[in-house]
Amino acid sequence: MTKIQGYRRADRRFGLRNKVIIIPSVHCANKVCELIAKKCPSAVYINHQHGCSQLEFDALQTARVLIGHGTNANVFAVLIVGLGCEVVQAKAVANKIKEECPYKQVEYFNIQESGGMQKSIEKGVKIVSAMLDEASKMPKSEGDFSDLILGTECGGSDSYSGLSANVALGALSDFVIDEGGSVILAETTELIGCEALLAKRAKDEKVAQKVYEKILGYEEKVKSFNADIRGANPSPGNIAGGLSSIEEKSLGCVYKAGTRTLMEVIDYAMPVFSKGLTFMDTPGNDIEQLSGMVAGGANICVFTTGRGTPTGSAIVPTIKMSSNTFCYKNMNDIIDINAGSIIDGVKTKEEVRDELIELIVRISNGELVKAEINEQNDFSVWRLAITC
Repeated sequence: MTKIQGYRRADRRFGLRNKVIIIPSVHCANKVCELIAKKCPSAVYINHQHGCSQLEFDALQTARVLIGHGTNANVFAVLIVGLGCEVVQAKAVANKIKEECPYKQVEYFNIQESGGMQKSIEKGVKIVSAMLDEASKMPKSEGDFSDLILGTECGGSDSYSGLSANVALGALSDFVIDEGGSVILAETTELIGCEALLAKRAKDEKVAQKVYEKILGYEEKVKSFNADIRGANPSPGNIAGGLSSIEEKSLGCVYKAGTRTLMEVIDYAMPVFSKGLTFMDTPGNDIEQLSGMVAGGANICVFTTGRGTPTGSAIVPTIKMSSNTFCYKNMNDIIDINAGSIIDGVKTKEEVRDELIELIVRISNGELVKAEINEQNDFSVWRLAITC
């Protein structure tokens, strides 16, 4: 087994990072969370536009993504900051995180009850500083690739993505699964046209039926709005990069999932429990998808791109891999690995896979990926309905 270093939690889950995260329960608390984090530079934070004036199912979805970030194995402790009058209450989010992970340090407060912004910032800094002090005392433990929940993503794809980067990522997905780990395939819109290929890999008819329901259901939902998916997906950048249709994009996208059996299909941001390959129902939007996989438990992500994108998670190392050498050179401050070497005839997909494996081992030993160096803390929730 390939060995890695990280943080073994009391429930046996494994974190590659040991973050203290500050989470607003509502967009009204964004600035307070940001200012607390600025005074506690070792902590991370997220911002979002949600938490109030949402219909029940949208509020539940927002809460689920926030809770999932708090329960993620890469997180040591959590501070939830609310305003006080919102739909998604800080107390409820904090209590759910504590219920799922009783060993974690979880605190919350509301700005309205704390005397305004400055007093809230002072209160938050005191709480987070104590959490960071405790986090620094946690020793590392040895794990292996069976501890990984690998999130797979492609964004800013081009005509090379399905020939190089996604193929190499698929080889990594197979490796992680063969080592006993878990892999998440997402981006439902970018599997339109490939539903039969994915369903053939399902462990049973029930899972196969879920594949059809999710992918065809998504397509029908778009049609019900009398909308044309083209222009949104493939995006203008995808088209400029040589992709002609959603079906062509899908044929490249599905390579990320390798060749192993599909074990389960789950809803957006739901926890990943199965070993092997899981398909999570998400939009193609890069940040909404990444946030969903992180909420589902991904502790490492690989993001392939042909055009280049700086996207990254506040708590999960997000490896960027380019599909072509021009992108790697042109946007070198955001790209970690060049799968364009496959197109150039310099390396095989297996050699690029091995680069990914070696990088994950180094990440577990503390090396930062470029999204972390650039302090990317992208976060977004897949909205389901109108704001009220």
